[in-house]
Amino acid sequence: MKKTVTCPLCHQTYEIYANPAPTVDVIIHDPQRGVVIIERGHAPLGYALPGGFIDDGEQAEAAARREMKEETSLDVELTGLLGVYSAPWRDPRRHTMSTVFVGRTAHPERLCAGDDAARAAWYPLDALPAPLCFDHGIILAHFREVLAGRRALAPIQPDAPHAPDSGEEA
Repeated sequence: MKKTVTCPLCHQTYEIYANPAPTVDVIIHDPQRGVVIIERGHAPLGYALPGGFIDDGEQAEAAARREMKEETSLDVELTGLLGVYSAPWRDPRRHTMSTVFVGRTAHPERLCAGDDAARAAWYPLDALPAPLCFDHGIILAHFREVLAGRRALAPIQPDAPHAPDSGEEA
């Protein structure tokens, strides 16, 4: 959406695009341990799924794996796409649009908080910490529906090795 703003210094008007910021979140699931939840080290404080902002030029799947390594020290294999969450109220800092993946790790014992996560731990789905930030309670409820067979995951897009040539289909 285009907005017209006025510079407070020179009083010139100009147009900007005010779009949601793209983010990723991952439900790292282990059938014996539960799901990984981080305690946020920065506002908004509370508990959350690990995730973060997609960098310019970065594919969402690559951002998800990068953020998992940064926040949890885990190498994560993405196993499916849960959905896209874009309610304007989901992040109090600004409007974000999160692509939410489900994943697993071959080495769950390597879980260790990093980056802006104060702590990271495995939690059973029926004993999650509170308060959960953002819309992560809704997201985890949707994941419970997947586990119960009432909802399906979408497939993951393979990593794009390069931009398609003009003759290739995207």
